[in-house]
Amino acid sequence: MFEDRAILHVDMDAFYASVEQRDNPQLRGKPLIVGGTSGRGVVAAASYEVRKYGVRSAMPIRRALALCPDAVCVRPRMGRYAEVSVQVFEIFRQYTSLVEGLSLDEAYLDVTASRALKGDAVTIAGEIKNQIRMRTALGASVGVAANKLVAKIASDLQKPDGLTVVAPEHVNEILDPLPIKRLPGLGRKKGEQVVAAGLRTLGELRLADEERLRPLFGKHWQEWRDRAAGIDDREVIPEHDEKSVSNERTFGEDLTDSAAMRAELSALADKVAARLRTKQLQANCIGIKIRLHDFRTLTRQMTLRKPTCESRVIAECALSLFAVWLTGTRKPRVRLLGVSTADFIEEAQQDLFVDVERVQNEKLDATLDAIRAKFGGAALGRASLLKRGS
Repeated sequence: MFEDRAILHVDMDAFYASVEQRDNPQLRGKPLIVGGTSGRGVVAAASYEVRKYGVRSAMPIRRALALCPDAVCVRPRMGRYAEVSVQVFEIFRQYTSLVEGLSLDEAYLDVTASRALKGDAVTIAGEIKNQIRMRTALGASVGVAANKLVAKIASDLQKPDGLTVVAPEHVNEILDPLPIKRLPGLGRKKGEQVVAAGLRTLGELRLADEERLRPLFGKHWQEWRDRAAGIDDREVIPEHDEKSVSNERTFGEDLTDSAAMRAELSALADKVAARLRTKQLQANCIGIKIRLHDFRTLTRQMTLRKPTCESRVIAECALSLFAVWLTGTRKPRVRLLGVSTADFIEEAQQDLFVDVERVQNEKLDATLDAIRAKFGGAALGRASLLKRGS
């Protein structure tokens, strides 16, 4: 089994919701939605208790609450999830350096060369699951296969806490009965078109001829037939560069008070900066996003002279961009605000002369990060956010 390549796809189970339930025992066993406390946001994560009502990620909160009125809603704590993600990825790298992170809670691992020291791929997958459980008290589902595509499909077949192995000689046997929606990358709209054309399973897609597939996929028809057959030669690419780190919030009621808007931007900047520090990144570019009551969306950004991950600096930049926009705007009604960072480096070059203010900012940030890591993201805040909290 797996004479050539051995690929794992690891997917944390209901990651954001599971972290919230772990950190707050009162949420355990309850239908939990992470993503907002009003009807205007979207579901970022749904616990397994609420999924049985049909609630899914990316669903509008209003729709989710209609399906499960008793659901508990909590706001995302991205900084906290990033901290736990670092722990999980540290476990991955104990087994292989070929780790391709797809998100905070999902990754491909190429363990082909690890088998000589760590055991076969199934043993490695089981050990990774156990290590995650012991270190984080969270569950993960793992797919084991000879390529990325089949490993990803496999990881979703026995959720939660699953370990599914698809040997090369059994790929068609396992994939053929699966519904079209199980094929990664197909998308909901295209999937509906394929089903409407009479192709309901991966096996039917795999065996379809060009005459049936070309109207659906154009010149890429053979590629999609190959994917339905579990054919995939993509390599696991480690050290995937992150393009941006951002955070945004949709408000239950439009904001009309500029002071409240500034407080929200400061809070968002603080969360983004904490994520940068967790990822050991520094940003050269800071941006803001503003969505008005009529859904017009505006963005503004600036480039820094020195890269940073300091909460105060990122907040000041965001507020400066906001102030310029606000100057030419009369009585704005804001539906959403966001703060983004981009153009990263892993380590900033040290200045020849000590920047006293920067050193103070870094000490303050480190203290806040340490307290939040121990007691949770809401344990301590900045004075600038008191108006927002009130």
